Amino acid sequence: MFGVPAWVLPVVAAAVLCALPAVLAPYTQDLVQRIAIYAIFALSLELLVGTTGLVSLGHAAFLGIGAYVTVLASRDGASASLAWLLPASVAAAAAYALFVGALSLRTKGVYFIMVTLAFAQMAFFVFHDTKVGGGSDGIFLYAKPVLAVAGRTLIDLDDKRHLYFAVVAALVFTYALLALIGRSRFGHALVGIRVNEQRMRAAGFATYGYKLAAFVIAGALAGLAGFLLAVKDGAVNPELLSWHESGAVLLMIILGGLGSLRGAVIGAIAFTLLKEFAQSEALLGSLATHWQLTLGLTIIAFVAWLPKGLIGVVESLRLLMRRGGATRV
Repeated sequence: MFGVPAWVLPVVAAAVLCALPAVLAPYTQDLVQRIAIYAIFALSLELLVGTTGLVSLGHAAFLGIGAYVTVLASRDGASASLAWLLPASVAAAAAYALFVGALSLRTKGVYFIMVTLAFAQMAFFVFHDTKVGGGSDGIFLYAKPVLAVAGRTLIDLDDKRHLYFAVVAALVFTYALLALIGRSRFGHALVGIRVNEQRMRAAGFATYGYKLAAFVIAGALAGLAGFLLAVKDGAVNPELLSWHESGAVLLMIILGGLGSLRGAVIGAIAFTLLKEFAQSEALLGSLATHWQLTLGLTIIAFVAWLPKGLIGVVESLRLLMRRGGATRV
């Protein structure tokens, strides 16, 4: 950006995130954690929509499964080990993504969208209408996971500082992983599938396998976000798997700008802050009771005025600076 190497801004952003607990109030720190978790969720969907061209309306199922497995596996009242609980939550989300992807990827376009939505609704009703997940009220996480070695606790996610840095580390890991995928042969193949899948097949690429791999990776990363959300909130409910949540994360990446990891993160920040603003009675008074209307109109305005998303504003500024420099020359 503006002549700065691409890796500099993410590194600076990570450093700022690590320094924030020293100056943030507890409420603001909790808000930053929520934004970071939803940024992970948005990045996971960006791999499908922005990179591979697969628009899914069922991505919240993997978020919810990761969250529910976290709580269900910790119901004995004792703190579970982070060493196996985190992989178990991510693996459960990835396994369901493998199942859903193996079937839904045999369809295309609007049919793919509807099939992913149907599978997500199936998972939603399993937790909503049965005793497995506590019904519509959800279930609580009474003991948060810890990581202990030789009897010494290294990470205790019941400690707010430990949890904060765990969330930041997960966001950095997710961003770095997707950046590496984007630069790899696998990532280039996914972009080729988005642009012209038929041509990729003609070139000898097994596109179904590539799309399924992307679907599973995206599901696993959404499960990671679900794990962190369950630990942060200390409770889960079926709404985490609802189509509203899938629609919200899709709005995040559209708002930020499709096809960009930075756009996904910016979209998660913007959407969460806009939602906070729309729900604030101190700022909007009685209008805050109709926050869905305010939020919807605001997002419509953003999408109408910024068709390339918020990341497009940065590109426009860059072009203006280049034109200004050329004029001076």
